[in-house]
Amino acid sequence: MSVSVALIRKITEIEEPQLRDILLAILEEMERQRAQWEESITRREFLEFGKKMEESFRQVWNSINELTQAQKRTEERVEELAQAQKRTEERVEELAEAQKRTEKRVEELAEAQQESERRLTRLEKAVEDLAQAQKRTEEELQKLIKEHKETRSQLGGLAMTVGYRLEDEAFKALPRLLREDYKIEVKGRLKRQYVADRDGRLLEVNIFGHATKEGKPVVIIGEGKSQLSAKDINRFIQGKLKRFEGVFDDIFPVMVTYMISSPDVEDYANKKGIALYYSYDF
Repeated sequence: MSVSVALIRKITEIEEPQLRDILLAILEEMERQRAQWEESITRREFLEFGKKMEESFRQVWNSINELTQAQKRTEERVEELAQAQKRTEERVEELAEAQKRTEKRVEELAEAQQESERRLTRLEKAVEDLAQAQKRTEEELQKLIKEHKETRSQLGGLAMTVGYRLEDEAFKALPRLLREDYKIEVKGRLKRQYVADRDGRLLEVNIFGHATKEGKPVVIIGEGKSQLSAKDINRFIQGKLKRFEGVFDDIFPVMVTYMISSPDVEDYANKKGIALYYSYDF
C-alpha cells in the first residue's frame, strides 16, 4: 500500500489532466484486482503477487517519469516555438513598419520628383522666355546699330558739310587775314585739292594754295575742324605736314575752326607754328 500511496501522490502531481486521470484509473483497477486476489489466494501467493505488483508499479512509474519528461520537453519545445513565433511576429511587424516607412519615403521621393519636374518645366519656360527676350534684344540691338551707323553717317556727312562750309568761308577770308597778320600774299586762289606727297601718293588737302612772303614763295597747307583739339593738331602735323616735307621748300600751316575743345589748344597750335583762325574772324 505504501507504494500505491506514493504513486498516487506522484500521479496527482502530473499537470496533464487526461494522463493523470488515466493513470489513476489504472491504479484503481489494479487495487481492485489486488483486493479480489487477496481473498482467494494464500499469504505466500499474496506476497509474491505484492512483489509483482510493486515491480509493475515501479515500471509504470518509470514510464510515467519518462512520459512526464517527454511532456516537459514537449512543453518546453512548444514554449520555444511560441517564443520563436512571437519573435517572428515581432520581426514581421518590424518589417511591416519598415515597409510602411519605405513606401512613405518612396511616396515623398515621388512627390519631390514631381515637384522637381514642375520646377524644371518652369525653368525651361523661363529659359525659353529669356531666349525670346534675348532674341528681341539682339534684334533691337541690331536695329540700334544700324540706326547708329546711319546716325554716324549722317553726322559724318553733316560734319563734312560743316567742315566744308567752314573751309569755303576760309577760302574767301584767309588771303586778307594772312596779308594783314603775316604779310603773305596769296597767288591765285585757295582751294581744296589732291596733292602728291613725298612718296608720290595723292593726299586730299582741305586748304591749299601758293603765296609769297617777303618775296619768297611759300605753300599754304591748311585744314578745318568744327571743334579743334590738341589731337586734331597732332594728326594734322603727322598726317599732312610731315608727308609734304621735302616736296615744298617752305610750308605755311593754317587751321580754322568754330571753337576749341579746351583753353590751351590755341597756345598749343602757336607752339607748333600753326596759324589758327576762328570762323568769327572771317
